[in-house]
Order: sequence, then C-alpha cells, then structure tokens
Amino acid sequence: MSLKTICEKIKNLEIQGATNVAVEAIKALVAEILASKTKNVDTLFKEIYQAKEKLFATRPTEPMMRNFLNFVIYNLENNKYGEVSTIKESAKTISAEVLKMKEDAKNEIKTIGSKLLSKYNIIYTHCHSSTVTGIIKEAAKDKKIEVYNTETRPLFQGRITAKELSKAHIPVTHFVDSAVKYALKKADIMMIGADAITPTGIYNKIGSNLFAEVAVKYDVPVYICAVSWKFDPETLFGYEETIEMRNPNEVWARAPKGVNIMNYAFEKLDTELVTGIISELGIYKPDSFLTVVRKAYPWMFKR
Repeated sequence: MSLKTICEKIKNLEIQGATNVAVEAIKALVAEILASKTKNVDTLFKEIYQAKEKLFATRPTEPMMRNFLNFVIYNLENNKYGEVSTIKESAKTISAEVLKMKEDAKNEIKTIGSKLLSKYNIIYTHCHSSTVTGIIKEAAKDKKIEVYNTETRPLFQGRITAKELSKAHIPVTHFVDSAVKYALKKADIMMIGADAITPTGIYNKIGSNLFAEVAVKYDVPVYICAVSWKFDPETLFGYEETIEMRNPNEVWARAPKGVNIMNYAFEKLDTELVTGIISELGIYKPDSFLTVVRKAYPWMFKR
C-alpha cells in the first residue's frame, strides 16, 4: 500500500492498535524510500523526513509509531554520505531489525506477564490490547483463567478482545462500560494496554483512569502491559500528549439539534493508581520505568 493509503487507513481507524499502526508505518516509510526516483541523497532524506511527518500527523497519541520511525531514520542517517542505493538497502535491513525487536519484545512480555498471572484467576481488561491478550493466552496454557472485559464504547473494541479470547477457549464475561463496578468487584487483577507512557501518566483508552480508580477502591492491582517503546521521550522536552477528540457521529450519528457530543478517545491514567508496568524489560513501578528505558534505549532520548 502507498504512503497516502496507509495514512488514510490510520486516520480512519481501519488500522488501529499501537503495534499495528507502528508496523504499518514502518512498511509505508520503507515502501516510500524504495519507490523514490531520486539519485540525490539529500533529496532522498527530504522525502524521508516528509514521509515521517505525514505519518506522525495521522494520530496524535502514537509514540510507538514515532519511536519506530525515529529508530529507522536515526540509523539511516549513519549512511547520509553514501549512495542512494546503499540507503535503500539499509532501509530494508533496519526495518527488518526493528520488526524483529518488536516480535522479541512481544514474546518476552508474554513470558513475564504470564508468570505474574500464576497468582490470579479472574482478569479484568478494557478495550483491546494485543499485549494483554497475548499474556492471557500464554498464561492459559498452564492454568484455568477467566476474563471479564468491558465493551469500550463507542466503537466497541472490547468485542475484539472477547472474540479473540473466546476463540482461544478462554471463558469471557462481557460487560457494558457502565457496569464496570460489577466486573472489578470479582476480578483479581486489572490488566490494560497503553497508547503512551510518560513520566507523569499513562495514556490509554477513555475509561481507563476511571476504571483504575474503581479497581483501587476494591483492592484490585492495576498493571499496564506495553512494550517500552511506548514511552514518549518528547514529553521530557515540553511536549504534552494530545487527548484525541473523535468524530461525534461515532457516538450519535443523528443527534438532535443543540446536543453537543464530546467523544474523547483517550485519557491520562494517574501513575499512583498503577501497581506496575509490564514490558519486555521486566515489571517496574512507574517512577522507575523511565530510568530502565533510558538505559536500554539511549538513542531514544537523542534530539
């Protein structure tokens, strides 16, 4: 698919989920590099930076995509004084490397998270996170697990979770969002994904902070499950995550005149509500996570 097509599909949520968005963005960038007709290295890098900005603009809360793209470009810049053909070959090699790193991280998180679940039987989750479902399916290989999940209005991403887990023969009880209290009162642990991790909070699907507050009220530990590449280093330099406002028609297509629809896509989860962050680097408290990521991926913090 072309860069333009990928950008459109990310914008209109035909491609959704932070990992899927990041992977497709990488593919789009590399395809754009390989399709370039220029013989001039400087011109090629202008095209690369333009493609990056177009992809960045598709969604405001996608640090994993930005980190993936920055990783590829950061490494390509080492060849800035080479030939166009060399840069194109490097683009293929580096993109394959980052996608392998993604797969390795995914497998490591499943191992780490499933060991944690050895202590719990009923898991509550909200929206859809391939990281969370991966952990649950891995843990279900060794013990009986039950999942409670909420529907996640207005686009019902929670149904994706319910379908995926039921297909894996894991018992799922599906709740409307406003019945989350009943789900969490019986749950042993709350596990959700993350769209962005910052020093002051975790950004995830709308409802996440509210539901974490309910979990804490009932002494249910709250764990964030995410690859460490979802940390947003730009937030250390004054950037603040944007809470995306989605199309009001998603909520009410023909709302009466005079009715204003507020369709927030995400919200900021207070770090004091979080028991731990599960990533490929291990399980850490939110206040320790930044130090661990900085040590593992120093390139991420270069400007």
